[in-house]
Parts: sequence; structure tokens; C-alpha cells
Amino acid sequence: MRLENKNIIITGAARGMGGTITRQLAREGANLVLVARTAGPIEELAEELKAAGAKATAICCDVTEDERVKNMVAEAGQIFNGPIEILVNAAGATGPIETPVWDITAQEFESLLRKNIIGTFLPMKYAIPSMIEHKYGKIVNIGGASGIKGYRYRAGYSSSKWGIRGLTRTAALDCGEYNININAIMPGIVETPRMEKLCREKASIKGTTYEQEYAEYVAEMALKRVTTPQDIANAVVFLSCDDSRNITGQEMVICGGWAV
Repeated sequence: MRLENKNIIITGAARGMGGTITRQLAREGANLVLVARTAGPIEELAEELKAAGAKATAICCDVTEDERVKNMVAEAGQIFNGPIEILVNAAGATGPIETPVWDITAQEFESLLRKNIIGTFLPMKYAIPSMIEHKYGKIVNIGGASGIKGYRYRAGYSSSKWGIRGLTRTAALDCGEYNININAIMPGIVETPRMEKLCREKASIKGTTYEQEYAEYVAEMALKRVTTPQDIANAVVFLSCDDSRNITGQEMVICGGWAV
């Protein structure tokens, strides 16, 4: 129970990797506010967690909208009746795939940056003052291994993940004197419905098969195995607890060796 009674906001809390992270945080004893743009999945997950004895509340919020994020963080503080101690930014989008940079529209590019960078920045902006006030905080941003190296035909996605990396490092410098740790996890391909959709869309565009696209990803990994959502959840817990008390402004790359 490394996070017993810690007050945690998690965005992108229910679907795919986010759901696994949320369940692991609950198992570690955290008090949770689950945030997502769509109410149904987070409400269902909150009920599941409460039935298992966890403390969980769902708040519907689009994390790209300034005023809504401000209100969400304020509501979370009221629910906790105490400080916001940990923020996990797991919300994000994939954007165009198998698309060279000259074929990406400005609207597609801007939309993806807004979802992945602004959607990470705004929860940080409004949660950090509570952490400063109480001289304690942990922020874990979910980036991507394509923020470590280039990713062909994914210029928008890769750019957004590099942006999260820069935001994480700079915010860590801003906040260090207040005992706030800010780090990023950079997953490669993760075994989720999003990966399946990605492989199927790539196969359709390229005229290959799902199996071929999946195998191509695996072949690029030193360990020859795909990362699981639980791999990411375990890392989130580590960076959220005091086992990582002297780590800040860093990226934990979890990609099976894809980015080596």
C-alpha cells in the first residue's frame, strides 16, 4: 500500500492503459478522482473500485478546456477535503498514422498538439498550486517513446510527445524547490485496443495484414515483446511514491528496447 490515503487525480482514467493504471493506484490505497472527457467509462470504473473498497470519484472533463480543468481541480480538492498530492496525466490521442509530414493538415497537427500537450499542461497548471502550498507533490506525465527518437509518418504524434518531454523537464526545474517531483513515462507500443486499431489501420493503408504490422513492431524491440499496460502501471506507482523521492525531470522509457 505505497500510496495509502494519497490524493490522486488521474486523467484518461478508464480506457486502455489508463484503466490499468487507475486500478493499480487503487490497489495501492490511493484516494482517486478519475477524469475523462466521456462520463460513462469513468463512472463505471469508479463504481467498480468503490465496490472493491477503494475511494474513487468520477469527474467528466475535457482536459483541453481551461475553465473546465480549473473547475475540475477545484472540485477534486473539495472531494479530497485536502491537498492534491499526485497528478497522473494519462489522457492523450494518436492522430494521423502512416502520413508523411506534407500530407498532415494544419488542423490535424494543431488538434493533436492541443490534446497531448495542452491536455497535459492544464491539469499541471491548476494542480501545482495546491502542491506548492503543502510543499509536496508528484506529477507523472505519460509521453511516448517517439518523444525520444523520430517516428516515421507520425510527425504530429512524435512532436507532441517531444513537447511533453520538454514540459516535464522545465516544470521540474520550476517546482523542485517546493518538493514536487515531475517525471514522464515514455511507453513504446502497448498491448491495448489502441495498438490493435493502429496495426489494423496501418495494414489497411499499406496493403499488408494485421499480423505483419504487429510482427514488424516486435522485430524492432530488443526484448522482442510488447509492453503491457501493467508494465506502465507499475512504473506510475514507482514515480508516484516516495521510492522515487530524488528523481525529477526524467523520462522512464518503457518500450522493450524500441528506442535504444
